[in-house]
Amino acid sequence: MKYLLMIYMNPTVWEKLDDAARQEVFDGHERFIKMITESGEMVHTKALADPSQSSTVRVRDGATVVTDGPYLEAKEFLAGYYLVDTETKDRAIELAAMIPDAKYTAMEVRPLMEFGGEDV
Repeated sequence: MKYLLMIYMNPTVWEKLDDAARQEVFDGHERFIKMITESGEMVHTKALADPSQSSTVRVRDGATVVTDGPYLEAKEFLAGYYLVDTETKDRAIELAAMIPDAKYTAMEVRPLMEFGGEDV
């Protein structure tokens, strides 16, 4: 089953880390990617741009309304994700705990929905 492992970032926490700790996070991602690629569990991964570069789009009464910035004001924001294919949810949770950022912020594990045998 496929799971999205979402990495949440808190800029206040990140700013408090020294250069060595930040580098350890980056190096840890390299090791994590290598491990899940070799195990065959890696499907896809991406980092997301800062939320300040977001646009929020709504359609109201047939009109498109665009607002610069993220949908919600929050201390934490979605910073990136891994899409993995694992045998069990427990394994997806185990992998999420291995993501280096988990020492500092939250990881969310969410299954992808399937309709008629296809991922949606």
